[in-house]
Amino acid sequence: MSTPSHFTFELKQLLHLMIPILVTQFAQAGFGLIDTIMAGQLSAADLAAVAVAVGIWMPVMLLCSGIMLATSPLIAAALGAKKTDEIPTISHQALWIALFLGLVGMMVLHVMPQFFHLLKVPENLHAKAGLFLHTIAFGIPAITLYTVLRCYAEALGHPRVVTTISLLALPILVPLNYVFMHGLFGLPAMGSAGCGVANAILQWLMLIVLFFYIKHAKSFAHVRLFERFEKLDPLWCKRIALLGLPIGLAIFFEVSIFSTAALVVSPLGEIITAAHQIAISITSQLFMIPLSLALALTIRVGQYYGAQNFDAMRQVQKLGFIVGTFFASATMILLWLCRAWIIQIYNDNPEVFSVAYGLVIYAVAYQLVDAWQVTAAGCLRGMQDTKSPMWITLFAYWIVAFPIGVYLTRYTDFAAAGVWVGLIIGLFVACILLIWRLLYSNTKLKRFKHS
Repeated sequence: MSTPSHFTFELKQLLHLMIPILVTQFAQAGFGLIDTIMAGQLSAADLAAVAVAVGIWMPVMLLCSGIMLATSPLIAAALGAKKTDEIPTISHQALWIALFLGLVGMMVLHVMPQFFHLLKVPENLHAKAGLFLHTIAFGIPAITLYTVLRCYAEALGHPRVVTTISLLALPILVPLNYVFMHGLFGLPAMGSAGCGVANAILQWLMLIVLFFYIKHAKSFAHVRLFERFEKLDPLWCKRIALLGLPIGLAIFFEVSIFSTAALVVSPLGEIITAAHQIAISITSQLFMIPLSLALALTIRVGQYYGAQNFDAMRQVQKLGFIVGTFFASATMILLWLCRAWIIQIYNDNPEVFSVAYGLVIYAVAYQLVDAWQVTAAGCLRGMQDTKSPMWITLFAYWIVAFPIGVYLTRYTDFAAAGVWVGLIIGLFVACILLIWRLLYSNTKLKRFKHS
């Protein structure tokens, strides 16, 4: 049993990581929030086009960047095992993979508009949504490379530099969006697609700033990157890829079920699609809280896992669930009391407001299980168990949630609410299975220690 002083120490360590990561996540999620709000000010059609395009861009981007999150547990384990000489090698090899994935992701986004008819995207949204995807695609390589450098900084206990860059980038996006959306300085007016250009430019600027900071800042002098050129190492790349691919796929399975929900409801019309996008955007911002906790837990659990201090590792896990429950409860209260005011920030159309107001209530219902499942997944990744969350999320979201959501939306009177009922059921299934897997893994390690 942990003493009060040990509990306080671990809580401080966890919050020291979590809070800057949370601010970073909010800032980066704020990019999408700004895009949604600014597109909503143009028209319901522009907002619906962004909803459809983001529904395709987000899963591709998160799959590519999610694979690179393997950098965090590997660096954390090396740090815990006092093998700091491995950290530059891990980071450099991860950057090679990130460059390759970024280019692949960019090409995938360029061809996706060819499948709009297959996805049953309304004809009037094709041009706007397609142009958005073509432009924002150029930012994918910057995102994957940035993810590696971010993981390096956070795993070494310096998350604030990433937070600072994200906060500085956030206000820059507004004028950038405005320039390309409205065609200032002789540029063509691109409407909602201008958000794609602005976001791609901003991602490259953020990468350049973080690169130069890491290369020159004194805080990274003890484990400096880019001191020497390292060619591609197949063995390290294989290790990173085997650990990272399940992480990326698990995130892809979870996020894509939320993102593709916009495609499922798009045949119901612009009003319902716009309302659904508002509700998804609100819940996406709030999801940054448990996600940030999970990212912090991956690092702390990974450090104890690398040091083979399994008792301390389990205490951190328990603390994570306590903190997750607290924040999820606060989120439920916030959503219930303030949902009308929050929705009005996005759009003043009374029809859109009415639909969105009803959909946000469904989000209240899954806050706790969502926090618990992402906390369990973060702990498992810190223990370098990434395949289990991948298979569990595939089953929970695509075998269970998606068919239920499609059926209720397309073939019953639930309409857009059907998608949300499917999501709630999928999250419950994921939560139960991930917690079971975490308990099983802890028991297995306990037996290993005493054997």
